[in-house]
Amino acid sequence: MTADAFLLYGTRAVEAEPVRLRAGALTANFVNGNLRTIRHGGIEVLRAIAYIVRDRDWGTYEPALTNLTIGQGADTFSVSYSASCVGPRGSRLDFRATIEASADGQLVFDVSTRPEDDFETNRCGFCILHPIAGLAGSPVTVEHTDGSVVETKLPDLIDPWQPFKDLRAITHGVRPGVAAECRMEGDVFEMEDQRNWSDASYKTYVRPLALPWPYVLPAGETLRQTISLRVTGAGKAPAAATAEPIRVELGEVGPLLPDIGVIIYPDEVGTALANLPALSALGPQQLMFHYDPTRGHSLDALQSYARLAAACPAKTTLECVVSCVGDLDAELSGVADMVRQAGLKLSAIAVSPSVDRQSTPPGSAWPECPPLEDVYSAARRAFPDIRLGGGMFSYFTELNRKRVPADLLDFVTHCTCPIVHAADDLSVMQSLEALPFITQSVRAIFGPKPYRIGPSTIAMRQNPYGGTTKANPHGQRIAMADRDPRHAGMFAAAWTIGYAARVAPAGLEMLTLSSFTGPFGVLAACGEPVGEGEPRPIFEAIKGLCELAGFRHIAARTSDETRVLTLAGRSPAGQTVMWLANLTASEVTVDVSGFDRRHLVMPPYAITRIG
Repeated sequence: MTADAFLLYGTRAVEAEPVRLRAGALTANFVNGNLRTIRHGGIEVLRAIAYIVRDRDWGTYEPALTNLTIGQGADTFSVSYSASCVGPRGSRLDFRATIEASADGQLVFDVSTRPEDDFETNRCGFCILHPIAGLAGSPVTVEHTDGSVVETKLPDLIDPWQPFKDLRAITHGVRPGVAAECRMEGDVFEMEDQRNWSDASYKTYVRPLALPWPYVLPAGETLRQTISLRVTGAGKAPAAATAEPIRVELGEVGPLLPDIGVIIYPDEVGTALANLPALSALGPQQLMFHYDPTRGHSLDALQSYARLAAACPAKTTLECVVSCVGDLDAELSGVADMVRQAGLKLSAIAVSPSVDRQSTPPGSAWPECPPLEDVYSAARRAFPDIRLGGGMFSYFTELNRKRVPADLLDFVTHCTCPIVHAADDLSVMQSLEALPFITQSVRAIFGPKPYRIGPSTIAMRQNPYGGTTKANPHGQRIAMADRDPRHAGMFAAAWTIGYAARVAPAGLEMLTLSSFTGPFGVLAACGEPVGEGEPRPIFEAIKGLCELAGFRHIAARTSDETRVLTLAGRSPAGQTVMWLANLTASEVTVDVSGFDRRHLVMPPYAITRIG
């Protein structure tokens, strides 16, 4: 990598290169004790086999590896290591792992753990990730723990619950004549559709969610689990990939590209007012004002929003958390009275009960909450003259599990976050693959109802799955973190253009992928690659999306969408504008013949406007 790591990632820390392993046609990457990108004949069979230990807030421990030994033979590979996790109050969990693979398509990953003390966890064991590209909706054979075997299919639309339970093995087709069986021993496994969280995988994990959590691993008691992958058959292997440039193909003209919003929080208004020229240059069509009475927001917050709205010629949406304590009409009419008193002119309001920001996993009791019909009706009475939205201020997961009565709404909304389960660079970029499945699922549930997404950012603004988001004072790559260093780098700009490209066919009404200032903002803080208050690289991406708002989307594909994504639009005057995003840490060459040049060389995580 020749580019400066700080410019790319907002941190000098660079992920370690994976160790690439091979046993005949079977290949895998060894990363931090786990296997990633397991391929056979060049085709991804499993996205990961990982031994995961999670804390009571579903945060993932980073085990310290010792005694690591890696063997690479002519037709085999092997790995062994020891690892340990240190939990609260010094509790310790040690485990020993071995991995063996051979050229006949066999791979075995075995782990034994024996805690020194009682060790509290929400999950301890294997997670197996099946990819979604080429597999969504495809046939699989499922073997259950009682020995029964069922021929079925992986979900196409996103399943809100677990598609398969009590799993012992699952077999799928790799290519014509070749099948892969993944067998799981040592505990009871089940599968969830991780596309709910914008992960690009189906995840088979240990210990059913219907069982209590957190739970305790007793001191001195050994727990052993084994995952066996067996690839069989003699189908023809695909031709080896060539090094030709990535091609861009444009198709039919489709729906309008959405308004672009930025989220504003009360403590960020002053900085926004001090940087009005930059806000004007960014050019968002919408300002989204976050209002949460459970965090003490009141008239002063609305008054500050009114000052910003008066200074910025954009539409305004109030993202209003409803405490649902006491009379709904009294609460929402009180908000409406304060909006009028503040002089805040709103174009729309989106409402959601506070408790709906917390997830209700399978097997858990739903929290007390008034019927959404009552919440929306009270909001309509309080704000009769503006558009009313609802849905979830958390993620698609929660909207999929609690499907709102959209006939009472003018639009539905939800967010996404790519670091719920994993925060490495590859997983974050791979999350873009899941977005078309999310929008297709929303359209299947709610039809043509106007649809908004966001704010969706790399960092997590609130944690539906635990007590709080994870603090990240040292700027690491941490799942469920309240801030992420990559937001300040080129990485976030590429992710942002890629996000917009993936959701564009859905015909969104509005898309919000940043705030203006603060940890989710387009302006830099102290100590970043650009000076404090200067535009971060994501500024250019958001500005480009703002300029495309109202253009007709042009269906656009590249020949390798794991590396380059493209977003194209046609202006009312007939001009075609295209944005390209390099999703990788490597330089790529793109064939853009038909535009102003033939080949375009894109540095790592670069974004480029053509037209």
